[in-house]
Amino acid sequence: MTTRTAREPYLEVNQTHPQPITPYERKLAGSLTEIYSSGVDTLDGVVAGLNDLGLHGPDGGPWTTENFRAEMRRLGN
Repeated sequence: MTTRTAREPYLEVNQTHPQPITPYERKLAGSLTEIYSSGVDTLDGVVAGLNDLGLHGPDGGPWTTENFRAEMRRLGN
């Protein structure tokens, strides 16, 4: 078992993001926060929430489970 001390570094917001957050990423993050805060906890619910909020998918069309997964993979790199 590893014990951590209070002086060890910890992950800070955006610490692992290689570049500044774009307006698109901020809007997506805010929308996801709103959706999760409302109690949604399924992929289908998240996709429906994004579409209900009027946030377009990366291709300009509606969000689908496929393009949501692809966008999360892209943004996670």
